[in-house]
Formats: sequence, C-alpha cells, structure tokens
Amino acid sequence: MKILVLGNRGQVGLEVMRAAWPRGTRLVGAARPQFDITDPASIEAALTRHAPDVVVNGAAYTAVDKAESDRENAFAVNAAGPGRLAAACARHGSTLVHLSTDYVFDGSASRAYREDDPIAPINAYGQSKAAGEAAVRLQQPRHIILRTSWVYAAHGENFVRTMLRLARERETINVVSDQHGAPTSAGDIAAAIVAVTKKLIDGSPRASSFGTFHFTAKGQTTWHGFAEQIVRLYGHALARAPTIEPIPTSAFTTAAQRPTNSLLDCSRIESVFQIRCPPWRESLAGVVDDILATSGTTTLQQSPAAS
Repeated sequence: MKILVLGNRGQVGLEVMRAAWPRGTRLVGAARPQFDITDPASIEAALTRHAPDVVVNGAAYTAVDKAESDRENAFAVNAAGPGRLAAACARHGSTLVHLSTDYVFDGSASRAYREDDPIAPINAYGQSKAAGEAAVRLQQPRHIILRTSWVYAAHGENFVRTMLRLARERETINVVSDQHGAPTSAGDIAAAIVAVTKKLIDGSPRASSFGTFHFTAKGQTTWHGFAEQIVRLYGHALARAPTIEPIPTSAFTTAAQRPTNSLLDCSRIESVFQIRCPPWRESLAGVVDDILATSGTTTLQQSPAAS
C-alpha cells in the first residue's frame, strides 16, 4: 500500500506521516514549494511519479479571518485545487481522502450535525471548503470526505499552544464562551485516517464505505471550557494560574463569523469503520504533555477565540 500525503507539514499531515501504519505501507509526503495544489501540472506530476493507492489531502487554506479579504486564494486552494486533485485521482485509480470542516454548517442547529444535514457556510473559509467538497464528489466517486472540528496539535499554530503561551504571560485571559464544539487532536484524526484507509485497502469496499463522514473527539465544550482545561493541565508549571474570563462572541470581533454550534455527529464513521472517537480531555492531556516537553521552541499567533 502506497500513501501520498499532501500538506504533510501541516497539523494533520504531519501526524499522518507519524502515525502507526500497517507493516508494508509506503508513505510519501508532498508540500510547498515542491507541491502546489493550485497547479494542475504539479498535481499530475505527483500522482504520475508516486502512483499512490490512496491520496490524503491535508493541503488547505486555513486562515479563516484572512479568507474574508482573500477569497480568490482561499477558493483556489480549498475548492479548485481539490477538484483537480479528485479528477487526477480518478484517472490514476487512487482513492482520495479529503479533509473538511464543521464550518460548512451555519451553526444554528440545536443538535450535532449529521453528514446529510444541509450545509450553509457563513464565512468565506467555510464556503471555499464546501465548494471543495462538491468538487471532490463530482470528480472521484472513490472518496472519503472527513469533516472535523477545532483541530489542535503539539506543533503548528492552534488554540492549545496559544493558551499555553498566554497562561505564561497574563493574569486574565478572555475567552469566548458561547460557541460549542469538540476539540479534536490532529493525532486522533490521523489515527482515524489510518483505520479508514486500512479497511478500504484490505477489503472490498462497498458503496457505503465511500462518501462523507464526521470525525471529532467525543464530548463537547466551549472555547472557554477548552481553555480552562488547558490551563488546568498546565497549572503545575505556572507560578500562578491566570483567570479564564468568559466573554460572548459579540465582545470579540473577528473578520469572519463563526458557527455557534460546531458539533458533529460521528455515528456513521463509528458504524461503518468501527472507529472509536476518544474523549477530548483524554487526548488533550497527551498533547499538552508533548508541548511542555518541547516548549519555548516556536512563536504562536493570537487565537481567534481569546484575547
């Protein structure tokens, strides 16, 4: 089995490269500048050179606020690029695993979103990802679209790393308390991708094995609750833990509107692939430990949910 991981330096892509794949699996990573998902020639060259059984697409435009003023680039990376990639996968006989987001929903539902619920993205990033999903479905029937939410890892720019930095710098941190979701570690997403890919390759996939699936950690919280748990886990390393002050979304201005409800129903992936969604607190503890072991090595940016 040969796996081509696009965007292998991103949060999920790096974890996919590090994951425990079955013996005999060959992993190949590709990222900028060597690979450009907006360039059709680059896509064709990568698939011709590597001839993968499965392509995992972690290449994405993820600057949610910047996308509001940079729609052209966001759609080039998140919509047009995945469409061309899916078409190339169909020509080369490669199954495509494509990462997507809770932001394809408007967040107005009173329950967790199912895969067949109507989408209605409320920001440019979500719109570009929704367009990418549609393009993948159109071009390659043998696809897995994996929607997830609130992704974090021990590396890269994310909410967990930002909270750990702010906990060292401030006595009070204001964090949005009226947006609900399931914090999901990149490592858990990678493990799910491994499990899905293994079943697709080992068995004779039914039509129900392809399509759109949701995967997040089990449980739910708010950004404020997430921040409190991060600081609680980090408390032993602090002279004085900061106060985590809850604020409404209306008190924290961002360029892009965020869904109030980002919860995703993961019943389908659990049923079809027998995948366990781990509790978010359990996964968070391991990632915080990893970050503390290598703290101080990078500079973090401001979180879109805290000030």
